[in-house]
Amino acid sequence: MKLDPLSRRLIDRFQHGMPLCPEPYKDMAHTLGCTEAEVIACLQHLALAGTLSRIGPVFEHSRAGASTLAALAVPADRLQQVAARVSQYPEVNHNYAREHHYNLWFVLTGPDRPHIERILDELEQDTGLTALDLPMLTAYRIDLGFALGERP
Repeated sequence: MKLDPLSRRLIDRFQHGMPLCPEPYKDMAHTLGCTEAEVIACLQHLALAGTLSRIGPVFEHSRAGASTLAALAVPADRLQQVAARVSQYPEVNHNYAREHHYNLWFVLTGPDRPHIERILDELEQDTGLTALDLPMLTAYRIDLGFALGERP
């Protein structure tokens, strides 16, 4: 997808550091020299086109509760069924398949570690599969971003 100038400027400027204020889109519009309606329409267009998958903050997980990266070794003929079951939990995000013995990976978040353990136990009872539970021990900040400015 070829990005229009507003989309390019919006992503370049706000893929890090979205304004923390009561009206962030209005603040973004002011910075970009356009209207709030144009910012919202641009974000909606990018989301509908599949160019933008998420708009929102990233929280320090340990301050907001607990999380873990989990993986299941799912028989190929049950992968869709088990993935759908895992995705039923609102605490689950980033549920995706991989070509590996552990072929279903997901991130599970909750208010505390016992909550996460209860969900993993429920999934094991429901599916007969034991999750590989990989809680983060040390955080490494990789401030990944992509400059979309004009190419040389």
